[in-house]
Amino acid sequence: MYPEITTLAKNISNLLNKNSQTISIAESSTGGIISAHLLGVPGASSYFIGGSIIYTRIAQKAFLNINDIQMKDLRASTEKYALLNANQVRKLTGSTWGISETGATGPTGNRYGDNPGHSCIAVAGPVEKTITVETKDNDRTNNMREFSVATLKLLIESIETYNEKSLMNN
Repeated sequence: MYPEITTLAKNISNLLNKNSQTISIAESSTGGIISAHLLGVPGASSYFIGGSIIYTRIAQKAFLNINDIQMKDLRASTEKYALLNANQVRKLTGSTWGISETGATGPTGNRYGDNPGHSCIAVAGPVEKTITVETKDNDRTNNMREFSVATLKLLIESIETYNEKSLMNN
């Protein structure tokens, strides 16, 4: 376990529990690191609905039930693809938030021409956000860690944005 990711996971646990919110995950090149860290926080069953590693189109079809029509004009490792997966995992599980990460960890790029260190991340829920991360690093393990950190930071930002909007409306 990575200390920085553990700290982020504890922060997310507090934010989700404080607001009785839940999370579901469709991660790819992070290989389960995000789920493992969120599940490593005691009491995770109060907010963690589930997750899957969507490493191939076969997995995307099987676990997220995304059909060919939904994939028309899309490819993996894009913000639109990440958002589709985040929305779908959220919809299928009924969670408050869905997150997705897709990219090229290295040491080489992916078949779409993205360089190693490229990741697209999406948060779906009461607030939707997407980002693209470019580490310019070909170290697979470092990229998996960096992509996980970026994903959890985007989730925290999204939850905090939603909470601030909710307070302003009350």
